[in-house]
Formats: sequence, C-alpha cells, structure tokens
Amino acid sequence: MMRRRTTLLTSCTALVLALGATACGGGPVTAGGGDKALSGQTVTVAGVWSGSEQENFQKVLDAFSEKTGAKTQFVSTGDNVSTVVGSKIEGGNAPDVVMVPQVGVLQQFAKEDWLKPLSKTAQQSVDANYADVWKTYGSVDGTLYGLYFKAAHKSTVWYSPDALAQAGVEPPKTYEEMLEAGQTVSDSGLAAFAVAGQDGWTLTDWFENIYLSQAGPEKYDALAAHELKWTDPTVVEALTTLGKLFKDKQLVAGGQKGALNTDFPGSVEKVFGPKPEAGMVYEGDFVAGVAKDQFGKSIGEDANFFPFPAVDGGTAPVVSGGDAAVVLKDGKNAEAGMELLEYLATPEAAAVWAEAGGFLSPNKKLDLASYGDDVTRATAESLVGAGDSVRFDMSDQAPAAFGGTKGAGEWKILQDFLRDPADPKGTAAELEDAAAKAYGN
Repeated sequence: MMRRRTTLLTSCTALVLALGATACGGGPVTAGGGDKALSGQTVTVAGVWSGSEQENFQKVLDAFSEKTGAKTQFVSTGDNVSTVVGSKIEGGNAPDVVMVPQVGVLQQFAKEDWLKPLSKTAQQSVDANYADVWKTYGSVDGTLYGLYFKAAHKSTVWYSPDALAQAGVEPPKTYEEMLEAGQTVSDSGLAAFAVAGQDGWTLTDWFENIYLSQAGPEKYDALAAHELKWTDPTVVEALTTLGKLFKDKQLVAGGQKGALNTDFPGSVEKVFGPKPEAGMVYEGDFVAGVAKDQFGKSIGEDANFFPFPAVDGGTAPVVSGGDAAVVLKDGKNAEAGMELLEYLATPEAAAVWAEAGGFLSPNKKLDLASYGDDVTRATAESLVGAGDSVRFDMSDQAPAAFGGTKGAGEWKILQDFLRDPADPKGTAAELEDAAAKAYGN
C-alpha cells in the first residue's frame, strides 16, 4: 500500500495524496530529458505505489516518454522495498530507478554501494529548486544520491463533516478534546476512529505524532538517531497515551481485533465508504486521495481534516516524509534512468502529478496553481514555506529492519501493543531490543 512519513512544519493545513499497483507505459517521440534521444530504451522503475497513486505516477512517466522516446515499466514492490530490490539485484534483474520511501533504506542502499550519485544536471536542479533539508535527506556521507519527488504530510486527522455535525462536535484543538469528541461521536452511533492496525506503519505514525508533541523535537531527533534509548521515560509516556486510545472499544471501530484486521484503504473506507463505521481516520494527506478517487468524496465538503492536535500542552506536531528517486548502478539502462531523475527534478514533471491530484511536491519552483484544490494548495505552501525546518518521519530514518519491514521491528511490536496495550514499559523494552540490533548500538 503506502508508506508516507516525516517533517516538522509550522502550520498544518492539508494536502491530498492518493493510494496506489503495477503497470507499463511508454511513448515515442524525440529527445528531451538529456542530450540524446532515448528511443528504443526502456527505463524500469520500482516503487511502493499501487492503484490510483501508481496510475498518477504513470502519467509522469508517460510525459517523460513523450519527451525522450524512452519506454517505461513500473514495478510495484509493496512495503518491503529493500527486500524486493535486494533480491532483484542479486538475481541480475535490477531496476534502473527506485522510488525509496525511507531515509534509512536510501542510506542502506548507498552503504551497499548500489547507487549512482546524481548527475551534475540533477544536482543543479536540486540546488535551485529545493530547500537544503531535502538535499541532506538525499545524501549519504556528503554524496547526493536521492531526489525527493513526492512528499507527504502526516499530521492530518480526516473526518466526515456529517458525522461530527450529527454528534454536535467541532474539530478539536487538543488531544484530550479529540478523545472527548470521539466519545461523543461514539455515543451518537458511530465509532470514533478507524485504525489501520493491519499495516504496522500507520501505528508508527500515531506514535510519532504523539511523541513529537509530548516529548518535543530535540528528544524526537535523538530517538530517531537512537542516541536516546526506547526505554526512556518519554517513550513510555507516549505509549501510555497511545494505549488509552487503543484499548477503548468505543473509540476504535471493531475494537482491537477489528483494527488489526483493517488495512489502510479499509480504514478510509470505514469513514468515507458507502457503509460508514467511524467518524474519523488519522493518517496523512493521502487519505484525501483515497476518499476522492475511490469513494467519490468532495474534499473540503464530504471529507475534511483538522491538524493532529497538541498533546499535554506541547506544540501541535507536523510529521511528514517523502519518496526519493535513486539510480541503481546495476540497472541495464542506468544512464537513461539518470535522465529520468533529471526530468523528475523539474517543476514540469511535478506539475503532471499535481494536476492529476493526490500529490505534494517539495519543489519550490512548482506553481501552486498546478494543484487542483485549495486544501492541497495550502498544504503545499505550508510544506515549501517550512524550508529547512522539515524533518523526516522517525521510522523512515531508522534501518529498514527496525522501521520499515512488515512483520518485524517497530511495525510488529506496535501491532502487538495494539492487541494488548497493558504494558507500555514492556513494549518500550521490546522496541529498544529491536532498535539496538538494527542500529548496531
């Protein structure tokens, strides 16, 4: 499905990303994205996207094809990008370009010596079109490997305006108010939240928003780097806060068992589908893309959001993330792959997906008018305006074994915690054991 993660922004409007599976595209025509025509060449691109998200990225690939003559083939990896790409490299079938959704995975690929540094042309575009922070997240040991093409805003709580209106509640300003509003929604006949517990990454996002607001950005950065142990009292406190929500059967649609059997698209359906079971769903801006594309909701009218609220008097969190394009050395058409990256670095490429919807670009040269609605436009402005205050989602900064692997590490431990949230201290100890192994310290 999807995995979208981290940045610290100062304001939290919203944005619209979609959900996304595997296709081929191509096109004829002349040279463009570099000095030579690419007719007759096929660029293979691997990434997590599927469904409507992949379809919209295919429009970008098709625009590249029209410009250069290259054909493209997209391969959907699912969540386990590092495992899939590693096995393809070992099998002599490496893709040319990978859209990497985690900083930790980008670092892993660079340390395995799988990546080509960005070309001079691509580096110049990054220097001109992006805040320095995106260059930092795309670099390993001072070498720039990754181009951030797509971003996500992960501090948005999406709700049905009808459900909140029927319950007589307003969008809350604090976490406590959010739980109180949830109880009122529940009393009116719907569960408060649809929780996508089947996808462990959504649970890391819940934790990160609570932790960032409750513990503050310095502790957040230290925990992300594993300079702070997961047994720290601030982690136990955040898990305790999260556990109060998880164990409340009135607040969570279907209770813990129902949540563990709900994937991300299913959680959106439980709020915006034909048979609503909950009034709210927490996840990133990409919720709006699913609500619009799969359930025909008008964003801002049938589906709206409020910023993830401040916890215990802290600052309201804003967590974000993104997908970085990298070129693999072992790809059969790595040179053509680099020309694709040079194209992706342009506002022209970003505009293709921005117009299609379900997309946010960190490219500050992209005209905000390219976005199709005011909600997305405002969020894009917020992200770009945040400049170098942007920080990545914590689990995306971790080694993949801890923060980005299905059925393992943080994803699985938080699923176990959702199943039984009675022992936050024990869960913190499990997280520390797993983190210490993955980080090697």
